[in-house]
Amino acid sequence: MVFFARGSQKEIEEWNGSRIVRTPLQYGGYESWFLRANHPERPLAFWIRYTLTRPPFDLFRAKGEIWAFLFDGERNSVIGIKESHPYIGSRFATNCLFVEIGDASLRPGEAEGRVSSEGHAIRWRLRYASSSPPLLLLPKPLYDLPFPRAKALVSAPMASFDGEIAVDQESWPIDSWVGSLNHNWGREHTPEYAWAQVAGFDNAKDAFLEVACARIQLSKRGSLLSPPLGAMVLRLGDREIRYSPFQISASFRSELNGLRWRFRLNTKAKGISGEIFAPHGHFVALTYDNPTGEKLTCLNSKIASASIRVEERGRLVEHLETAHRAAFELLSPAPPPPGIRPLVVKEKSGALGFGEDIA
Repeated sequence: MVFFARGSQKEIEEWNGSRIVRTPLQYGGYESWFLRANHPERPLAFWIRYTLTRPPFDLFRAKGEIWAFLFDGERNSVIGIKESHPYIGSRFATNCLFVEIGDASLRPGEAEGRVSSEGHAIRWRLRYASSSPPLLLLPKPLYDLPFPRAKALVSAPMASFDGEIAVDQESWPIDSWVGSLNHNWGREHTPEYAWAQVAGFDNAKDAFLEVACARIQLSKRGSLLSPPLGAMVLRLGDREIRYSPFQISASFRSELNGLRWRFRLNTKAKGISGEIFAPHGHFVALTYDNPTGEKLTCLNSKIASASIRVEERGRLVEHLETAHRAAFELLSPAPPPPGIRPLVVKEKSGALGFGEDIA
């Protein structure tokens, strides 16, 4: 456990510039910036994702996408729209956070936009701020190297959001919802992973968790995958517990049973165990497109439950819980399981599908 310094806006922006735009054309790649936050008390959450996908050697098939989703645990529904636009015409900055795709934009401290499909629309105007330093799951030098092929970080943990999101004629006021701004990129998506994030537990409002377990590609064609590799960062106020997949002095175990994920990290002095879960009706199934053409299935919930236990030399010192503030995502080549309806995907005037009541 170590102490960490508060982050500056300059440091946050350095991690948000586009990596794929400045990557040589022959490599291609994907990149996403996403905002997510939860209502302080109710099982409500939003997820807005700005995405760039660029096939190797082909700017004409490159595209920018805007994803907007609202998770409503009180109605047991998920509402979402994906809208696609040509890469040519979209704008991305390489040295700071500046994204414009269609009618949506993302800049330091603010996000706004509109997506529509088949007579439905989602609109948002948000402001956000975070005083926490960026959270890196990998050692810092690896973010500038070809391996691993996919990178992920939280550029603004414990971000507070204000503003408004509207679905057709229904308005959702966003008042001090807590979440994060995240930045992911790579040559290809990781073929299989489980990921969870909690920005404030019910019994520990200042605690932040980021945990992932993945099988990464060891060959160019993706036929050879690594054993499961885990990574975790748990911040408790100004204290931090960190585990890297390259940390030999610790062990990470992961077990996925349907939509319930259990994991445990053991070191010489500490043990951290966790369980993440959401029912079928709180998930949406989506397709992640690889730049090379392959498709993966993403199961995503932003209102999952989480229980985390921290032990020191066999003694329980922290038990963190939340009923519906965890973000939870599973990615694999497998189709969605029964009970999770995929978002309807229909190419129409550049817009992709509208889905609700995922049950």
